[in-house]
Order: sequence, then structure tokens, then C-alpha cells
Amino acid sequence: MLPTIEWRGDHVVMIDQRRLPGEEVYVECRTAEEVAQAIEKMIIRGAPAIGIAAAFGLALEAARFRDSGSAAEQFRGASDRLRRTRPTARNLFWALERMASAFERHRKLPLAELKAKLAQEALDIEREDAEVNRRIGRFGADLIKDGDAVLTHCNAGGLATAAYGTAVGVIRAAFEQGKTIRVFADETRPFLQGARLTAWELEKLGVPYAVITDSMAGWLMKNGEISLAVVGADRIARNGDTANKIGTYSVAVLAKEHGLPFYVAAPLSTFDFSLATGDAIPIEERSPLEVRMIHGTLVTPPEAKVRNPAFDVTPGRYITAIITEKGVARPPFEESLESLA
Repeated sequence: MLPTIEWRGDHVVMIDQRRLPGEEVYVECRTAEEVAQAIEKMIIRGAPAIGIAAAFGLALEAARFRDSGSAAEQFRGASDRLRRTRPTARNLFWALERMASAFERHRKLPLAELKAKLAQEALDIEREDAEVNRRIGRFGADLIKDGDAVLTHCNAGGLATAAYGTAVGVIRAAFEQGKTIRVFADETRPFLQGARLTAWELEKLGVPYAVITDSMAGWLMKNGEISLAVVGADRIARNGDTANKIGTYSVAVLAKEHGLPFYVAAPLSTFDFSLATGDAIPIEERSPLEVRMIHGTLVTPPEAKVRNPAFDVTPGRYITAIITEKGVARPPFEESLESLA
């Protein structure tokens, strides 16, 4: 797998996920503003990945510090800009908060040392995410049996993280253990992350898969063709309510109806313990053009009214277990998640 994002000292390079699977094109960002625009435009996406990108954005901003007197104001301005990019993913805010803590710890150092410390903090966030994902994969692989058919929604693989992936990491770990599995990757309208990105990753990994439309999942479950579902997450409340890509809630309801396990795979950086329930999770509403068009081709009347919430919230009662880097949490989540935090 190619790196989702890579630090190059005076800039970062990221694969343009909008162009996959047709083209592998890379974008260079040299300022926090350019990173913010890359996040907003979905050049880079996936909760852990945009957290890493935001951390690198602040490291790039730090490299532009000219004097210690203005550094704090400059840092806050860049952080505020990145904070406004996408409201739902907890990892974005977690990474910005961690970088802010690093700034406060080191702000009295000589300017060159402060810059180096912030760059290192961002690199640590990236490195730790890759390690965390592998641990999630190991815990989650135990939940997949030889011969299982796994449904996944959206893309929670290496492209959505520093490396390896969360939900796809669970699938990958089971496959690497030698289990005979197959994957159903649903399209995930309107941005087609499953059809374009998850299928691209599974192809490269050699994992057997089939792409299905979002509306096919229920029928395949009814016919016994799906064994379980595993998805990623963008923000998880204290009670286990989980925000993830729009359509996740539908998959969870279908899994419940058919008596199938529904698993969420996410690092602890995705948890928002300040929220008692998912009712308080902000849901991003994106451009109507993402629904009206597919790769530049109009698929609705030009002036069609459109709703485009990018995420939905699956109540904890529909979730069989949440897979983290510290273990598998099961209901009641208020107790099990607190013990892992």
C-alpha cells in the first residue's frame, strides 16, 4: 500500500483520494491553509487520516514562525482554520488538541527547537496511529471465523488512516492469519468510498471481494450470504452511539433484523467521552453536487433539491461490540468503554 500522507520536512504529500481508483495522483501541501483545503475537498479523508493531516498542517505552520512573540497567535489561527474543515470526525479535534498541548509544553524553547518539537509530535501521531491500527486488527480478527463473508461500509482502510486501517485492518488481519474469508464492499453513495477505495485496497491486498450497491445488503443478509458487518467510526459517544459514514445506520438495523453481528472498529482517539449520547454529535452536510453528479456526470435534474448529510449515528443498542486498540468492548458500553479509556 502507498502511504496516505507523508511528511517531507517542508511539505506533506498525500494521495488524491478523489482520483482513485483510476489514477494515483499526489498532492503537495506546504501550508496549513493548503492542508485545510485538502481536507475540505476530500483529497484526504477518513477520521484518523484527517487528524494526522491536521497535525502536519500545524507543523507546517510552525515552520513559518518568524519570532516567538507572534508564534502563539499564528498557531491559534492555523488551528482554528483546520478546526473548521470537517465537524464530525473526533480525531481531527483530538489531534489539534494534542498539538496545542505540545505547543504549550515547548513554547519557551528557542524557535528552532519549538518547530522541531511540533514536527516530531505530528510524526508521533502518525506513527502511533499505524501501531494502534495493527492492534485493532489483531483484536478484531478473533471475531471473524474461517469461511465468513464480511460486509463493510465506506472505507476504513489504510487510506483512511496512517496505515493498515481499522475496519479493513480487522479484515486484513483475519486474512493474514490464513482464514478463508470474502468481503462485500458496498458502494457507499454519494462519494463511493466503498466502490472506489475499499475495493482498490482489497484488490492490492489480494483479499477476495465483491462490490455491491448499498441497497443490496438486506437481500444478501436474508439469503445467508453475509456473516457479519464491520465498519469504522468518526466519533463515538460514552454510551456507544457511533457516527460513521451515511448509510451505516441502515446496515446496523439490517444486521439486527437478521441476527448478524455488527462491529465497529475504532481507536480510542475517536471516542468523545464529553458526549453522553450520539444526539450531540455534529453532522456535516456537504455539497448537493456530490449527490447530483458522479465523476462529473449529472445523474439528477440539474436543479434537483438534495439532502447530503455525510454521516449518521448508529445507536449503541445496534452494535454488538466496539473493537479498540485496548480490547473489545461489549454492552453496556458506558461501563466497558470507560474501563478501556
